[in-house]
Amino acid sequence: METPVNIPRQHYLEKLLPYVNKGVIKVLTGQRRVGKSYILKSVEDTLRKSNPDDNYVMINLEDFAFSHITDAAALHDEVKSRLSADKTNHIFIDEIQEVEGFDKVIRSLNLDSGNDIYVTGSNSAMLSSEIASRLAGRSVEVKVHPLTYVEFLEFHALEDTDEALDTYLRYGGMPYLRNLAETSTWNEYLTGVIDALVYRDIVSRHSVRNNDFLQRLLMYLADNVGQIFTAKRIADYLKSQRVSGTVSSVQTYADYICEAYIVNKVKRWDIEGKKYFEIGEKYYFEDLGLRNCIVGYRPMDIGAILENAVYNKLVFDGYDVRIGVMNKGREIDFVAERGGERSYVQVALNVNDPATAAREFGNLMDIPDNYRKIVVTMRDSAPNTQAGIEMHSLREFLKK
Repeated sequence: METPVNIPRQHYLEKLLPYVNKGVIKVLTGQRRVGKSYILKSVEDTLRKSNPDDNYVMINLEDFAFSHITDAAALHDEVKSRLSADKTNHIFIDEIQEVEGFDKVIRSLNLDSGNDIYVTGSNSAMLSSEIASRLAGRSVEVKVHPLTYVEFLEFHALEDTDEALDTYLRYGGMPYLRNLAETSTWNEYLTGVIDALVYRDIVSRHSVRNNDFLQRLLMYLADNVGQIFTAKRIADYLKSQRVSGTVSSVQTYADYICEAYIVNKVKRWDIEGKKYFEIGEKYYFEDLGLRNCIVGYRPMDIGAILENAVYNKLVFDGYDVRIGVMNKGREIDFVAERGGERSYVQVALNVNDPATAAREFGNLMDIPDNYRKIVVTMRDSAPNTQAGIEMHSLREFLKK
């Protein structure tokens, strides 16, 4: 079945459109190949319908047509040559981190109230702290993620079934997969994405010399999703595998992997003491398909994959997510906060076993506040609530 060229992702349009012509630079950040360019095109298409006489400037710095733009001055000259003096200019610049000193150009263009600016970026030059500083507080950042389960169903024209969920958990939410009719080709595509991320946004950008160490660390993270991370333990493990590297290099390379938006680091938080732990964070992959491509899709990993999927949904929904730690080292999988509200989320394959049920529900019931408490299981959960705690299957949770 033929699919549309560009399926609008309404979640992002709703975040961006309120800032049209407001003198604020719109910055889309996220992993390569996650769909930022298509979101820019959706914004352009939407604006053209309501403002057909405005001027539209689209520059993709990964396009060979713009290969002459090698520095900030060339970028400035290219944009200026396309501007209209008597019309509103909607300026779209894709992968702007390719140009050193891009921030000076964007700040300069933003001085003209007739310019409405949108940019995208895919690596550490576009981290929140960097952008806030470099654009002097004149920007709003919108983080773009792989497709959610609901978007995945829409993109692939699938019904919501257990089979569709399994496909999503196995191959993830990279938008381009919809253009590949046979799932047998999906792993090959995902392998190419991983190679591009590692080479362009880590090895090349940071002049990494110990590529074997980087690859082994990435495999370790993929193999230990949701496990407590300590640099020393990992350095010792890699050493046992005859891979040379120090504790310092483990942490440095892990940061590089995070900066490329491949994984997300989540800190542990003392629920009672209301403070963060300095060490022992956990890591979750931005896209499960990429994770599975690195280490393989194995039935024994389904618990970690389930947990990663729940984490990704919470982040997409705008929650600030932490790992909750209670007395005696007991954990709450996720403490999610948004707009002054908090939710506690436990994740389990099922709660059929009395010991598992006692652990998951008991930890939640021992939290001394009245915020929302949820247990997410792989398949259908019944009853829908227990002792005031909500119960959802993963499919239910991902559709909310």
